[in-house]
Amino acid sequence: MMTSQINPDDYNRNDTDDADTVSATVPEDCAGSRFDKALAQMFPQYSRSRLQNWLKAGHILLDGQSADAKTKVWGGEQVSMAPQMLPEELAFVAEDIPLDILYEDDALLIIDKPAGLVVHPGSGNWEGTLLNGLLYHYPTLKTVPRAGIVHRLDKETSGLMVVAKTIQAQLNLVQQLQGRSVKREYIAVAQGLIKQDGTVDAPIGRHNKDRTRMAVTSMGKAAITHYFVLERYRAHSLVKCRLETGRTHQIRVHMAHIGHSLAADPIYGTRPHGSTPEIYEACQHLGRQALHARKLGLIHPETNKPMLWRSPVPVDIQALIDFLREDIAGEFEDDWDEDDYDVETIYQG
Repeated sequence: MMTSQINPDDYNRNDTDDADTVSATVPEDCAGSRFDKALAQMFPQYSRSRLQNWLKAGHILLDGQSADAKTKVWGGEQVSMAPQMLPEELAFVAEDIPLDILYEDDALLIIDKPAGLVVHPGSGNWEGTLLNGLLYHYPTLKTVPRAGIVHRLDKETSGLMVVAKTIQAQLNLVQQLQGRSVKREYIAVAQGLIKQDGTVDAPIGRHNKDRTRMAVTSMGKAAITHYFVLERYRAHSLVKCRLETGRTHQIRVHMAHIGHSLAADPIYGTRPHGSTPEIYEACQHLGRQALHARKLGLIHPETNKPMLWRSPVPVDIQALIDFLREDIAGEFEDDWDEDDYDVETIYQG
């Protein structure tokens, strides 16, 4: 369920104010809410703590006046906000990084991310990221939070991502993600023989001992993954996974949670039972988790038309699949690439 109904026409850069000022109208469904709570609902692309800091510093005005976080709003008030960049964001620089663009229009980009490319600068990866490449190829994205990035893929996960080219499109896409209307399907090689299709509905949060890892924990956020068995080999299964939510490492954590971690996963993987030395070597040669985001479907933020993009299985994962097939001398047909989304237009890479 979307958290608010904001008219895109009410969320615009103010032509008469500073170029970095964003104006918006408080939605009627925020009536009676604290101002800080309404801000979190209106601007989900920013963290609540960040909005509260801007509010305290006077960077957010309510009907042209400073306001307290506890101030009640009733809908219809005008909010003026001047987003402030964090110190690490000020260090973001444009870099000439090749991007595989499958689709582009005035509102969004669809990118086929290769394995090995970090999406967003962070500790240990302050350069050479997708964001740096976006700023180089699309300089206007410097005015959009996080250069238009609305969701991420792990460094070693390949596949499809959507990037917003405007703040209005970004807000719409964030709300679609929150409302679970964005369709994301992955292809993966999992360890072990999975008996049947299933769903993992288990909250995910930081591991209580190793903060670099994620884990299924009662203190985590809701996470739902649907998985479907496509092929079975000697000690592995080929599956497709569909996400309802988008938690960090979600598929990797959920598959490991049910005892079927992804092949070659350096964090959550284990050596599969029944594997031969040759299979183990083939998985290690992959050098990354066997996970690829192959389908992405959404409602276009401007035309409201459903759209779908597909990315072919990359060479390295396809080579592993072929090896696993040959190992059991099986004959398989790639009939698992059927289109089962209810859309009008399909773009295929």
